[in-house]
Amino acid sequence: MAENPEPESNIQESYNETIRKWKKRPYPPVFNGLGSHEDKDNDFLCSICFEMICEAHMTKCGHTFCLKCISTSLEYNKRCPRCNFLIENASEIFPNFMLNELIAKHKSKCPIEKKRKYSTLQNSGSLNDLQALLSKEKANLTVEEINAMLEILAQKKQQLEADCLETQMLILKEFLVMMKATKQEELRTIQQQLKVIEKDSLSIEDLLSSHMKMHVQNSNSHQNNSSSSNHLNNTKPEPSTSKNCNFDKLCNIRQDAFNGSKYVNKLFTAPTLASRRKRVHEHFDDLKCSYLNYRSKDIHGCLNGGEITRQGLDAFHKDLGTFTRFNSVRCLATLNYSSDSYVGSNIVSSIEFDKDNEYFAIAGVTKKIKVFEFAPVIQDVIDMHYPATEMVCNSKISCITWSSFHKNMLGSSDYEGTVSIWDAFTNTKLKVYQEHEKRCWSVDFNRVDAHLIASGSDDAKVKLWATNMEHSLATLEAKANVCCVKFNPDSRNHLAFGSADHCVHYYDLRNVTQPVEVFKGHKKAVSYVKFLNGKEIVSASTDSQLKLWNVNHSYSLRSFKGHINEKNFVGLATDGNFVACGSENNSLYIYYKGLSSEILTFRFDACRSLLEKERKDEDSNEFVSAVCWRMGSNVVVAANSQGNIKILELV
Repeated sequence: MAENPEPESNIQESYNETIRKWKKRPYPPVFNGLGSHEDKDNDFLCSICFEMICEAHMTKCGHTFCLKCISTSLEYNKRCPRCNFLIENASEIFPNFMLNELIAKHKSKCPIEKKRKYSTLQNSGSLNDLQALLSKEKANLTVEEINAMLEILAQKKQQLEADCLETQMLILKEFLVMMKATKQEELRTIQQQLKVIEKDSLSIEDLLSSHMKMHVQNSNSHQNNSSSSNHLNNTKPEPSTSKNCNFDKLCNIRQDAFNGSKYVNKLFTAPTLASRRKRVHEHFDDLKCSYLNYRSKDIHGCLNGGEITRQGLDAFHKDLGTFTRFNSVRCLATLNYSSDSYVGSNIVSSIEFDKDNEYFAIAGVTKKIKVFEFAPVIQDVIDMHYPATEMVCNSKISCITWSSFHKNMLGSSDYEGTVSIWDAFTNTKLKVYQEHEKRCWSVDFNRVDAHLIASGSDDAKVKLWATNMEHSLATLEAKANVCCVKFNPDSRNHLAFGSADHCVHYYDLRNVTQPVEVFKGHKKAVSYVKFLNGKEIVSASTDSQLKLWNVNHSYSLRSFKGHINEKNFVGLATDGNFVACGSENNSLYIYYKGLSSEILTFRFDACRSLLEKERKDEDSNEFVSAVCWRMGSNVVVAANSQGNIKILELV
């Protein structure tokens, strides 16, 4: 039944009372009627409809709801909406007579005005209440009442604007305080860095002065000895000319360079001060970061009142000298993997030197392993070279590796999953292992154990073999395709492999159930892993990055960027300080382990047929596919997807 409308006099009396209270307050009142949040947040609300409970009924778990609400809820879900207690049927709910009486008393105490506003404005907030009241009673407002309300609203507006401005200024002040503290800390760090730099500068100046004094003393001593000798022999010193130089000795030095290279030795092309200075300027940002990393311990020690040592400076000095040693890459010789120009693909997949660096083997998709002798190749005037031996396989070859103990022993892996052991000088197979179920990408000899071999395959397994056994010794289960495998050069028991799960896994073979460390950071499959030394690993991935890791840390020490590698195996090699890798723009990139950007590049010439004279180098799909470093020298051998092999020298 609808409620009776209120008399006009009651409405006028309520409005006048509201205006009187309004004038006494310093800010506009908030009309909290029965439908406001304050009144809704009480014990008389139904937790289903959020309204005043009507015909309160209680469940067995003790919660009370409107009879209509709980009945409807149980039709869809036989559980209490509050605590999820199981209620099998509607007979398990009972009237809550006490709560019904309390609600009735509460309603009887509410003013008629509040009940009316509750029924009409139950979904409105306090601002809507005020707007609705003013809209309804605007016909009864006088000018004085309106002016009073405007004055109060203006005062409140000013107060809110002042509060807002004060808040903004407080926030700005806090920001400036934080900024000042941050910059003061940076200034403190920079001041400590400057102290270390000044200390290092003075140290280098002292060393340079001592070196110059020693050089002058040696020169004076040599001149005095020469004068004494001339005086005793009553002869005048002859002018220094090329005729007086030990020309034969210099020629011998040049001829012995790189086992008889036909090119000028690096002795005659040593980088000048100007060229070294230029390289420092080109890589200044990287060198700055490297220096601060080396000196971070001393900088941190200065902040804590410690002494400055020379350890970091000596290490950086050594790196700087190594980095600036080379200016360019030049070609010593060129070979072709396949002499058959009608072969569809000549991709070279692997290049490796033997343990004495006298022979190097080349293998790829033509199913042939060719072994060349290094010295004759670089001595020949004409680039027409023939292999010392050649082995033919049954499938495309993915990887080759030489034994570190037996000069003639060569291992290979192929696309059929076969691992073969060859006598490279008699062209015969010594062992054949065929336990991999899919393509085998990588094989490697252990550098400590003469018999141990590892291989990785697309069957997500790394298998360990022994040259004196017919079957595998153990199997490491990976979760994805294994793309590369490499033994730690200083350990029999440690091995790293790269996988299609974007990670490098490092294992101790004495516990093959779980890895020692998993290096995460690449965004795509890891295609190569190589050890710079017993502690550092460099990995290559098809995310166009190389990453440097330390076996004792899970995080990447440095990322090398510049080359392009998105889908192919492009080769990876290192001599311990420098890292060489191929690129899908048909170029070879040389990185230094202390810098993140390339220091040298060499671009292969694009192979053109007679019909492709107008094709640009950028339009070719050729890429560098294999790289190998001749240990103990500055020579890198690289090959591209057309079977062109370059023997390159860093000068």
